[in-house]
Amino acid sequence: MSARSTHHATFFVERTYPAKPERVFAAFADPAIKSQWFGGPEGDGKTPYQLDFRIGGREINEGGPEGGPTYRYEAIYQDIVPNERIISTYEMYLDGQRISVSIATTELLADGNGTKLKFTEQAVFLDGLDKASDREAGTKMLLDGLGNWLSQNNSE
Repeated sequence: MSARSTHHATFFVERTYPAKPERVFAAFADPAIKSQWFGGPEGDGKTPYQLDFRIGGREINEGGPEGGPTYRYEAIYQDIVPNERIISTYEMYLDGQRISVSIATTELLADGNGTKLKFTEQAVFLDGLDKASDREAGTKMLLDGLGNWLSQNNSE
């Protein structure tokens, strides 16, 4: 039997966006918008991006480089307060093997004419197949992508 392990970690990421909380919330809630900054590239041969944004709803994003590993994100929305809070639990898979389980909390706070986003992730990384520093870097990249999308699509 192979050695199994768990590693628990919590990390926090904050971003301030020049858009009101309603606009930032819509970027999470609307599948057509979220797929532009969160979903994988079209036509990569993987599962199409899926978002059922409601309590109990699921989100699935799968992809990876051509000829490379396939990553799969499967989330369930546990709590949604429009324009204020999103809580989900999610699993990450690498080539079909679960590598982590997380609870993610996204808080949206009005900040002048913009929004302060506070993201907290509490995760357990399994069998040394993923690590907190990589997950945090990936989360920062995604939230920067959200910021870029909001800047390029700044109509209220």
